[in-house]
Amino acid sequence: MGTILNILLFIFILGILVFVHEFGHFMTAKRSGVYIYEFSIGMGPEVKSFKGKDGVKYSIRALPLGGYVQMAGEIYEDDDTKIIPKDKFMCNRPWYQRLVILVAGVFNNFLLAIVLLIVIGAIWGSPSLKPVVGTVMEGYPAEKAGLKAGDTILAINGAKVGTWDKAQLLLLLKDKDGIYEIKVEHKNGKAETLKIKPKIIKDKDGNESKVFGIQTKAIVKRGLLPAIKYGFNKFCSTVEQMWLTLESLFTGGLSVKALSGPVGIYTVVGASRKSGIESVLFLIAYLSMNLGLMNILPIPALDGGHVLFLVIEMITGKKINSRIESKITTIFFMLLIALMIYVSINDVIRIFT
Repeated sequence: MGTILNILLFIFILGILVFVHEFGHFMTAKRSGVYIYEFSIGMGPEVKSFKGKDGVKYSIRALPLGGYVQMAGEIYEDDDTKIIPKDKFMCNRPWYQRLVILVAGVFNNFLLAIVLLIVIGAIWGSPSLKPVVGTVMEGYPAEKAGLKAGDTILAINGAKVGTWDKAQLLLLLKDKDGIYEIKVEHKNGKAETLKIKPKIIKDKDGNESKVFGIQTKAIVKRGLLPAIKYGFNKFCSTVEQMWLTLESLFTGGLSVKALSGPVGIYTVVGASRKSGIESVLFLIAYLSMNLGLMNILPIPALDGGHVLFLVIEMITGKKINSRIESKITTIFFMLLIALMIYVSINDVIRIFT
């Protein structure tokens, strides 16, 4: 029964994320006068569809791993201009309308995340994000280095720290000599840089993890205003954490094996369901931010890639050759599919090893 509930919740969460994202594209395209063929939730074989009074085909497809808004002339005039007026092709709309259409999906995902975080803060309380040390475990590296309860972490290995999200990620990243320089401010206002070498422990499967012996201090505030502040601050903090993770993948601080795909998300969905509604809502907010950030990256086949082509068009004053743009988009789409397959295989290996 638990597996069925996990699958249903997994499909429900992905459905929400895709709907919110694609609805952004859909509404802005419609308001801009772009002709829309289909609004689809899911990919692959069609499960159910109907034609709306606006002439748009609304459909649900079998694979809940995406969705799309099929618009006339997304890249070039590839449709029958005898049926559809040329001014209803997306490629023929003013650049600012195309820009709004392209970023609307990401905007919706970010907005959903902020709203959910505010709801979480309003109902369950708004925890402080300030990196104040709660407890220092006796006998562990942090305590031996001189870290004390109540200290505020200011920087880690030269990188400024303003939230626990960033601090925790920086402590996970690889360090060339295994020693972390942590700048702290003590209760008396004195700043000090401590050198801490974490304790390396292994689980029964041989997986290594670093232990510093630091526990966070959770100060929870109640009320709507703290919840609104928490929603925006947590959003900014999480997006910064995600961006730092992406940077680390390119610099070698993190391995590609640390990424998770649909299979990994499914396992997290199960754990969140057991933890309660708050965890499920936070997971939706987190995944919505993740989807928005990934889509805005300047990679062809993603929204950010189309924005990049549009910016090039604005700078040069002429459109990029449609065939070249189409080929580049196809190549990067296949590369993204290959990456998803690779990440999913790693997810499966982690589950069964």
